[in-house]
Amino acid sequence: MDEALLRSLTPGVLGILVRRGADFAAAEDAVQDALVEAVRVWPDDPPRDPKGWLVTAAWRKFLDATRAEMARRRREDRVDEEPAPGPAATVDDTLQLYFLCAHPSLSPSAAVALTLRAVGGLTTRQIAQAHLVPEATMAQRISRAKRTVSNVRFDQPGDVATVLRVLYLVFNEGYSGDVDLAAEAIRLTRQLAAVIDHPEVAGLLALMLLHQARRASRTAPDGSLIPLAEQDRGRWDTVAIAEGVEILQAALARDRLGEFQAQAAVAALHADARTAEETDWVQIVEWYDELVRLTDSPVVRLNRAVAVGEADGPHAGLAELATLNDSLPRHTAAAAYLHERAGAPVTAARLYTEAAQKAPNLPERNYLTAQAARLNTATRN
Repeated sequence: MDEALLRSLTPGVLGILVRRGADFAAAEDAVQDALVEAVRVWPDDPPRDPKGWLVTAAWRKFLDATRAEMARRRREDRVDEEPAPGPAATVDDTLQLYFLCAHPSLSPSAAVALTLRAVGGLTTRQIAQAHLVPEATMAQRISRAKRTVSNVRFDQPGDVATVLRVLYLVFNEGYSGDVDLAAEAIRLTRQLAAVIDHPEVAGLLALMLLHQARRASRTAPDGSLIPLAEQDRGRWDTVAIAEGVEILQAALARDRLGEFQAQAAVAALHADARTAEETDWVQIVEWYDELVRLTDSPVVRLNRAVAVGEADGPHAGLAELATLNDSLPRHTAAAAYLHERAGAPVTAARLYTEAAQKAPNLPERNYLTAQAARLNTATRN
């Protein structure tokens, strides 16, 4: 079963159902049911037209659900509207769906969560981790968002800022998570940049390109993580870097600084350094200062603390880290790294072990465990 194919078809099928008159929540449920049916049927009987098959199956699921509710809700009988099997029109509705999910009736946080789940393809667990909340809390947030939009007309698209936030989170999950969504996020952001002249859209596209440029060097052949300082910079995609820098410079020249432009500036400084030792950490700290001003994000403050540790020494970084809540994701890993640089290998080894237990994924857990083992071996010898 080609899960990537199913994932790529889902937004288009969902868009067709919404255009045919299905409310969003019911359409999403129908598409999910059709996907389950595809997983069961396709391995033994693959369709000639996968999208047409999914459209027909999802519409049937929607009609079945509508019939079940007909007596109570007195809905109009839609049986005759069932589409005939056959090739479906090739229309990319994905970006439009992102805007529709960012409906004005939803708060920005609810719109982001709903879009990530319904269109972005992320699980509730992945969305909860991205928002630093418990999975149960996020499940409730998504359910409330579905109820809110279940009876509204999708004729008022949401704002660009919410859509950018969703694209950013989808890219991050695709870049470092269980499902590869990074290329799709870049594709959609390119589409958005082509129709909206906004420096933050350009900033986000530049940020994605600069991160994607070093993707091939982030992991070893066995899947283990390679930290930025140890990556083979000869494997970085210089074409993508050049494009990202050019887009960023044009956006910054408009003097309307935003969060994504500032993040892209940090990524550009890393990409510009021929070696890890040549990294301009002082300027990176200055950009993190801008990010703190723009977002006041605890995660940004954590990254700034690590950058201060590189620019002004590990003790300065630890002092900054001490001002932050130690429950922040990767706080313990940052503390371990700075303690190691400060010449405290025993403390660093203990913290690496603690950080490994909190790691959100297996490659990160394995990397932190290996760091702890390396320091423990060195202190015993």
